[in-house]
Amino acid sequence: MSTPPNAAPHASHAPFSLALRVYWEDTDAGGVVFYANYLRFFERARTEWLRHLGTGQQALRESTGALFVVSETRVRYLAPARLDDELQVDVRLLRAGSASMTVAQQARRGDLLLADGEIRIACVDEGTFRPRRIPNQVLATLPSIAPVARRLPDTAPPTPTGTP
Repeated sequence: MSTPPNAAPHASHAPFSLALRVYWEDTDAGGVVFYANYLRFFERARTEWLRHLGTGQQALRESTGALFVVSETRVRYLAPARLDDELQVDVRLLRAGSASMTVAQQARRGDLLLADGEIRIACVDEGTFRPRRIPNQVLATLPSIAPVARRLPDTAPPTPTGTP
């Protein structure tokens, strides 16, 4: 039995992995990958992970007005990558709430861990950039974790009244 072409794949807790090659533009004067480029590699892997789960970010923005933005990062750099290295960049969901999620990410060359980190991604409204609920169509495809985010109406959280 085959999966229908438009069906979202079954979400598992196994990490998603993307192969990337290190290009000249990724390296610094020392010939190693510039540290900030690991964040670019992580971003590419997250984008492809979401696409693998059935969520293209452009289509999501057009259909729901939702955008994902990075709200927090923590990265450890453990070993250098160099020109022409082939890397594996992994994404694994750690936590999902109603308006954000946190993923663990790693960059490896073979069995050698080069960098790892945690990235928090917030869901915001494209017009206001205010936090909003992650659309149910996305929550439904996320790997099962404990606790699982509740599927709630796709409405923005109430705006606070008054000033602190």
